[in-house]
Amino acid sequence: MKWNWNNFFFILGIICVAVMLFTFDVSFVELWGHICRAGHYLIYIVGIWILVYGINALAWMTVIKGVLENEGIVNSKLSNCKFLWRIYKLTITGYALNYATPVGGLGGEPYRIMELSKDISKQHATSSVILYAMFHVFAHFWFWFTSVFLYLALAAIGDLPFDTTVAVSLGLIVVFCLIAFYLFSRGYKYGLVVKVIRWIGHLPRLKGWSDRFLAAHAEALHNVDAQIAALHQQSRKNFYAALGLEYLSRIVQSAEVLFMLLLLGLDCGGGIDGITLTFLHSILIVSLTTLLSNLIGFLPMQLGVQEGGFALSTAAMGLTAADGFFVSIICRVREIIWIFIGIMLMKIGNKTSVAD
Repeated sequence: MKWNWNNFFFILGIICVAVMLFTFDVSFVELWGHICRAGHYLIYIVGIWILVYGINALAWMTVIKGVLENEGIVNSKLSNCKFLWRIYKLTITGYALNYATPVGGLGGEPYRIMELSKDISKQHATSSVILYAMFHVFAHFWFWFTSVFLYLALAAIGDLPFDTTVAVSLGLIVVFCLIAFYLFSRGYKYGLVVKVIRWIGHLPRLKGWSDRFLAAHAEALHNVDAQIAALHQQSRKNFYAALGLEYLSRIVQSAEVLFMLLLLGLDCGGGIDGITLTFLHSILIVSLTTLLSNLIGFLPMQLGVQEGGFALSTAAMGLTAADGFFVSIICRVREIIWIFIGIMLMKIGNKTSVAD
C-alpha cells in the first residue's frame, strides 16, 4: 500500500510539472532567451537552494528531536548521516509537491508524514510534520514583520521612498503579522489540530466528516496537540533553534534575487557597501513577493501571483517592469528545476514500512 501511495504522489508530481511546462506564460523561444541571458548565474540561482533546503532540513530535524525528547524517546538514528540525508530528501520532495499541487500543503505534508512514519511512530511523525509546517509559516510572518523595519531604515537614509501609501501599507503588514503572532502563540501553547478539524466541520457538507473523524481519532489527535504544546513549553531550545533556522533560510533565499540584480548590473554603486545594499533590497523583494504569493496559496506554484508580486516589489525598488518580469521568469525556472529534482528523489532510497 505504501508503495502504491508513493507512486500516486510521483505520478501526481509528473502530471503537475507537465501542466506547468505547457501552460507557461511565455513561449519556449522567449523562455530559452531568458535562460541564455541568465547564463552561468542560473547555476548560482539554482545552487543556492541546496543550502536553503539544507537549512530547512536542519530545522525539521530539530523539531523531530524535540518531539521525541519530550516523550523520553532516545533514537540513535537521529544523529545518523543516512537519516539526515533522508530528511533532506523528504524536505526537497515535500516542497516540490507543495509547489506543484493546488492548496499549498495538499501533497507535501501528507507525503512527509507517510514516509517519516517508516522511521518513527505515526503520531510522532504527524506532530513533527505539523510543527515544522507551523514553524515554516511562523518564520514567514517574522520575515515580513522585520522587513517593515528594514524598509523604514533604508527610507530613513533616503535610499527608498516613503509616503502616505507606503506608511499605510507597512502599517497593515505590521497589524497582519501581530494578529498572526497571537494566533500562533495560542496554537503553540494549546495545540491546534483538534481546533482545525472542528473548524473544518463548519464548512458546507463537512460537519459529518469532521464529527466522525474526531470521534474515531480523538485520542491520537489530542496526543498530537499535546506534543505540539510540549515543544513550546518544555523544549524552548529546540523551539527557538527551529524558528531561527527557518528565518535564516529566508535570508539565504534572498541571495537568488541578489544574483539576478547583479546580472542586470544593479549593484548600488558596486563594492562591498553597494552589494550589501543590493542584498538588503533583495530581502525586501523576496519579502513582498512571498507575502503576496502566500495570500493566494490555492493556485499551483501561485501562477500569476508570484509574477505580480515580483512586478510590484521590483517596481517599489525602482526597477523596470521588464527587469521584474525577468526576475520572476528565472525564479519560475528555478522552481521547475527543483520540483523535477524533488519528484525524482521520490524514487531514490525509499524504505519499506513494517506497518501499512
